[in-house]
Amino acid sequence: MRILVTGHDGYIGTRLVPLFLQAGHDVAGLDSGLFADCTIGAEPPTVPAVRADIRDITPSHLEGFDAVVHLAAISNDPLGDLNPQTTYDINAHATISVARAAKAAGVSRFVFSSSCSLYGAHGDAPIDETADFYPVTPYGESKVMAEKGLAELADDAFSPVFLRNATAYGVSARLRGDLVVNNLTGYAITTGEVRMKSDGTPWRPLVHIEDIARAMQAVCEAPREKIHLEAYNIGRTSENYRIRDVAEIVEEVVPNCKITFADGASPDKRNYRVDCDRFADTFPSFQPVWTVRKGVEELYTTFLAEALTHDDLVGARFQRIRRIQELIEQGVLNDSLRFTALTGSHAAGTGADGPDAS
Repeated sequence: MRILVTGHDGYIGTRLVPLFLQAGHDVAGLDSGLFADCTIGAEPPTVPAVRADIRDITPSHLEGFDAVVHLAAISNDPLGDLNPQTTYDINAHATISVARAAKAAGVSRFVFSSSCSLYGAHGDAPIDETADFYPVTPYGESKVMAEKGLAELADDAFSPVFLRNATAYGVSARLRGDLVVNNLTGYAITTGEVRMKSDGTPWRPLVHIEDIARAMQAVCEAPREKIHLEAYNIGRTSENYRIRDVAEIVEEVVPNCKITFADGASPDKRNYRVDCDRFADTFPSFQPVWTVRKGVEELYTTFLAEALTHDDLVGARFQRIRRIQELIEQGVLNDSLRFTALTGSHAAGTGADGPDAS
């Protein structure tokens, strides 16, 4: 299968592309390169790629592909809040525009990296894919808008499928330090504190990026009738945690650390538990291979090997919003997150898709 991955050089993309290559697929990428310097460990394998802003995609970019896996997005709540209109432009309007271009180019399958953030403020009871949407941020709202617009494009020749990823974690060449498991583990190693930014009561579904990537592979390879216009929560039903429970796992794995609370830590409106059984029922051979504890152990080993410092963790290299703010301050990006010079080519909206750290 010939597959184009948008945002292939971001947090999830750099774990997804090797998986597709190992499975024998012909893979190409499309990315702005915004986070190309935000590397930890070895560089990911290279594939043929176009440097482009997803707001500028035309059918000519997408001709000859069997499937598009669309990861490219404003990737978290603080970044989404920085300029809500740009978030809607990239995550919703540009996503729908890319899908229209794909359809016009004859691409038959469109795998959309959505998010459980669209469920928003749902409370403590587990919810499945039929639940109402109560997004509480522009990021969550943009995912609702994108799903609606993509569904309207579906027909006999064009099959969108929506993967509503739980909150991501795990090691990647384009590491994000602003995701809750990654962040808590990083703080524990670099400061001795498992530093919570909320009061620890909110529920979150959590999923390793390798399991997200494996789910994307499964829907790319599935028969059309199995996935056409379907939505799936991606994760494991047993991997819903209160944030304080995650902090306790980190405290147990990382030696000589203790749980603390950031100044102003308070309840978080984003609170949801999700049931992921639908995907498991549809793909009975698919089994997530990661748990939060195993992921914390992976992060701990990697952070030690890479000699991660606190400045690394909280700086522009691993904090997406700080990277963007830094580039705006340097005049590299404008307020709509477009590169200001052609040497950088196009614009943002690249990389991993996942909710903000708590």
